[in-house]
Order: sequence, then C-alpha cells, then structure tokens
Amino acid sequence: MTELPARRLLLVHAHPDDESINNGATMARYAAEGAHVTLVTCTLGERGEVIPPELRHLTGAALGMHRRGELAAAVRALGVGDARLLGGAGRYGDSGMMGLPDNEDRGCFWQADVDEAAGHLAEVILEVRPQVLVTYDDNGGYGHPDHIQAHRVAMRAVDLAAERGHRIAKVYWNRVPRSVAEAAFERLQDELPALPFDKSASVADVPGVVGDERITTAVEGTAHAAAKAAAMRAHVTQIDVAEPYFALSNDLAQPLFTTEYYELVRGTAESGESDLFAGLGLEETS
Repeated sequence: MTELPARRLLLVHAHPDDESINNGATMARYAAEGAHVTLVTCTLGERGEVIPPELRHLTGAALGMHRRGELAAAVRALGVGDARLLGGAGRYGDSGMMGLPDNEDRGCFWQADVDEAAGHLAEVILEVRPQVLVTYDDNGGYGHPDHIQAHRVAMRAVDLAAERGHRIAKVYWNRVPRSVAEAAFERLQDELPALPFDKSASVADVPGVVGDERITTAVEGTAHAAAKAAAMRAHVTQIDVAEPYFALSNDLAQPLFTTEYYELVRGTAESGESDLFAGLGLEETS
C-alpha cells in the first residue's frame, strides 16, 4: 500500500451534498495542503427533494445513482480523491425526514444496527488511520434521522477502532457560532432583493448553530471559496447557488460560509485553534 501523507482527516456525512455545505472549504484547504482527506457518505439520498423541474422524474434508486454522480463531481471540485459509501453503494438507504413512514423501511439507515454500520466505518479508520474525524452532534445538527445515525455510527466507530489499535486523536462536531450566523443573516436581508431567491431562511434553519463559547476551532477557507461553491453547484438536484448565498429545495436563501467552525469533543484543543491538526506535531504538508 502507498504510504499516506502525515496528516489524515476523515469526515462522516449522511447524504451527498452534506459534505460540501458543511465542510467544503475545510476539505479543499486540507487537500490542497497535501493532507489525505477521506469522505464517508452513509446513504445516497434517495429520498431527497429535487430542485430542477427537468430532473424531478428522478426518484428512489434512480435519484440515488444520480446523486452518486453529483457527489463524485463535488469531491473532484474539492480536490479530494478518497470518497467512499458506507458499506458499499446502496448498503443503507435514505431514511427520509423524521416522523415519516420512510423511517420504518428496514433497509434505511435509521433502522441499521449501529454496531454493524460502525464496523464498516471502523474498517476505513483502520485502513486510513486518521488523526482527526469530523461528524455531526448527537442531534445530527438539525434532527434528521440519517444525520443522527451518522453521529451514532461515527462515534461508535471511533471506539471500535481504538479497541483494535488505532486511536483517533481529535473528534470534532460541525458547528456555526450564533454571532456569525446572525451577522450573516443581517447581511442577507440587505442583499436579498438582488438575489434569485424570494425569501430568506433564518438562523434556526442552519444546522449546528450554538453559542460562540462552544466553538473551539475556526478553519479559514476563504482561499477555497470557489472550490466550495463549485462543489455545492455539482449537487444540482439539491442546491441552488448564488454566491455568497444558496438555497435548498425550500427556495429559502441562506449564507454560504467559507470559514467553517467546529467543536472539539474528544482530544485537546489549543486556544483559538485555526487548524484541526493543531497540537498534534504534524507537518503541514507532505
């Protein structure tokens, strides 16, 4: 096996597009700096709502395959060469929104055995041996069942991998500081008349917003804003981008953040961190 770079980052997401919205600038930055960036996506998003009218015929498995292609284009735009589907393509299906009958489908990710799914992820961890893992908080950022399950699986896989000989030094959850979100939405209100969106979302619609005091790490990705926007545009069924804003299928405008924020939940954070690998004594490039 080819020797991997000194710095190795693993991100665990629920559906295609989550990686670009939440961590696109981070992924592009670390890939450009020579780190090995691995993305594991847990479902193909087969139950997502489709924005373009000409693509609304896509549903179920056909939509999943289309979104797999969008995911491949997105990670290329970010410069990431290691993108995987948990347990292989189609292993776990999209669970739909919380409280819908879709949640009861025995093949959906929400119904998956956590230890079994975490076992698949642990195999990736043991192969890549990342020092850093990024995923959602225990509410999945906003309560989506697949996001909650991705959190559970990721955190369990960290423990399983440690039992088998590889301890991940730092585990982060995706976050947005409330002050940053509020300021961005204030700017959005001023700029909304010039945008192709009729209405604005709200701070409550942004996953992972917390009080500023919980933020341990801010990854500056402004230099990679174009890569993040390109990756988001690749998810054409799900995202409409008008930089520096975007909308999902609800057509509500929200900010496209190029500085991305995190809360360290395992490991030791340095004061005012700006690097997910801070304190690990690793070279920046390899």
